[in-house]
Amino acid sequence: MNWYGIKSIYKFEMARTRRTLFQSIVSPVISTSLYFVVFGAAIGSRITEIDGVSYGSFIVPGLIMLSLLTESISNASFGIYFPRFSGTIYELLSAPVSVVEIVIGYVGAAATKSIILGGIILATANLFVDIQILHPYWMLLFLFLTAITFSLFGFILGVWADNWEKLAIVPTLVITPLTFLGGSFYSISMLPPVWQTITLFNPVVYLISGFRWSFYENADVSLALSLAMTGGFLVACILAVWWIFKTGYRLRI
Repeated sequence: MNWYGIKSIYKFEMARTRRTLFQSIVSPVISTSLYFVVFGAAIGSRITEIDGVSYGSFIVPGLIMLSLLTESISNASFGIYFPRFSGTIYELLSAPVSVVEIVIGYVGAAATKSIILGGIILATANLFVDIQILHPYWMLLFLFLTAITFSLFGFILGVWADNWEKLAIVPTLVITPLTFLGGSFYSISMLPPVWQTITLFNPVVYLISGFRWSFYENADVSLALSLAMTGGFLVACILAVWWIFKTGYRLRI
């Protein structure tokens, strides 16, 4: 394993975060804080509790997951797309680093940024509401699994996209709506039976449900199912990345 190659890619990507600190960290934290103010104050005054948890506290896991998904995809997709856009991807492919090392470098950096952001948002949420984490190890497990999985998904998106519009369209028109409809701000048990069934086809439901269980032991689906769905999506992303490098899909002319 070429640890120097991994370290170089990782440090380069992390340095880009420091150069764009406002866009990478400050902006998502401010946006999430506004969600707390709007939903926690406006809607929370009308919905006092959900499953015995105050509404302001109930939405914290969903908001963290919303930021985690979008930022993981955004960081990883831009990280691999820009070398393709500028043509430096060929220098990377000809360097003495393997496929595994390239993926670890880019995905590791993107996941690290997202986890740091998730931690900052969790700390910020404490300024607005009281938070209780009943199962911190499960919380960290879901945090890491989700960050790595969606960083891999972002990596795939960055390889697939051939222009800036495609790079932004999936997070904007697919991931964000799925997160909003996945129980970020409500329990799916509050929906009519038909919509509860339809919502279960949304994969984000399982991520948010498992993550929220680690906080309050409240979940829309079982913990085992949440872990299975998260692990299944992770395996699917790993296989997709393996196929991309095996075939050279959109990496070689």
